[in-house]
Amino acid sequence: MTRNTVAYLLLGLSGVAYVGLGYYTPRTDFTQLLLLYTFVFGVYVYYINLKINLWHGLAAAILFRLLLLFATPALSDDYFRFIWDGRLLTAGFNPYLYLPSWFVAEGAPALPGISETLYQQLNSQVYFSVYPPVAQAIFWLSVKLSPESLHESIIAIRAILLMAETGSILLLLRLLRKMALPEKNVLFYALNPLVILEITGNLHFEGLMIFFLLAALLFLYYNRLVWAGVMFGLAVSVKLLPLLFLPVVLRKLGWRRFILFALPLGLTVLLTFIPLVTTEVLQNIFQSIDLYFRKFEFNASLYYLLRWLGFRVWGYNQIALIGPLLSVGTLVLVCAMATVKQIGSLRRLMGFMAAALVIYLLLATTVHPWYITTLVALTAASHFRFAIVWSGLAILTYAAYNTPVYKEDLSLVALEYTLVLLWLVVELYLYRQRRRHANLEVG
Repeated sequence: MTRNTVAYLLLGLSGVAYVGLGYYTPRTDFTQLLLLYTFVFGVYVYYINLKINLWHGLAAAILFRLLLLFATPALSDDYFRFIWDGRLLTAGFNPYLYLPSWFVAEGAPALPGISETLYQQLNSQVYFSVYPPVAQAIFWLSVKLSPESLHESIIAIRAILLMAETGSILLLLRLLRKMALPEKNVLFYALNPLVILEITGNLHFEGLMIFFLLAALLFLYYNRLVWAGVMFGLAVSVKLLPLLFLPVVLRKLGWRRFILFALPLGLTVLLTFIPLVTTEVLQNIFQSIDLYFRKFEFNASLYYLLRWLGFRVWGYNQIALIGPLLSVGTLVLVCAMATVKQIGSLRRLMGFMAAALVIYLLLATTVHPWYITTLVALTAASHFRFAIVWSGLAILTYAAYNTPVYKEDLSLVALEYTLVLLWLVVELYLYRQRRRHANLEVG
């Protein structure tokens, strides 16, 4: 058989494996999850290194996502909160104002679909909702389309994310062409198993955020600052993460052009938040964000080392102090990076956005696998492949759910970050060598 025939055969087998991952692999079965994921990831790495028809690869990427259309998310239970918030909105209640526990307390109003059964499935029973308004609008729409069926609401959300993913793939392809980069780089994102499983499979809204972010970058390429600001504002209204990139965007545009970009951005965010936001809502949102930095911890790197040191020095977990300090450190480092480096091209801007995201992830107290998907999209426009390595190793984090009692295996966390950082260091060294060689040739 020819290499192309083998590649197509392996893609077909990957489709079968995705069905197994989406429909028949609970996150408690880590062995099955690891075996199936290792197979699809191995096929992915093999395929992206072949000289093969681009559109066949993109067709496979869309097909793999379509195969998951009717699956119930197996690796994440966040979708229960999506449906909960959507049902509150359809009943006329602001999800930012009420804790879920309030609706199951004695004397609480009876609302359609808000039940004790659904409440018990929530992983955030005592926290106010933190999902921005564009995400909330999709929650509302999914319930509006199917008021009673949880599964049909899941399909509605997935259909929207699938359309966003298709748009992201086309936008990334367009950006690569504009930057005179190989078109096949789009497959780094389109066929990435972590991207497919976490966005389309597990309904994480990074997919919609990435779509708006890539649209903003394309408008920046054409110097359409107003539309770029609108798209960036919509990205922020899906997830707050893009706010991290504003210092490097400012460095790229300069103050005068940045104001033309920032005004429509701010107006877009304001208009999307107005229907749901009050002073009390802002307090609740900030309270939830503060709790995120002071309480939540998962798959961290530097924070886990500082936590270990805190136990040795003070005898207890210092996350309430370490978490906020690391977030401040992230902001300082990103701003410092933006002030000392010139950002001339769009490709360089995407590279610095990726660098800012790496800083954030390495200093975060919580790094879920789907956080890596944005990094995969941004590094598709670079020579760096550490994000692909990270997307392969991120599946190890699900070992924490292998037993009835949630417990992280810190040896796997150490393995993940050791391999990713070693790969990144080697790539940075090779990058510097190429730059030095290029400068010598010019000289």
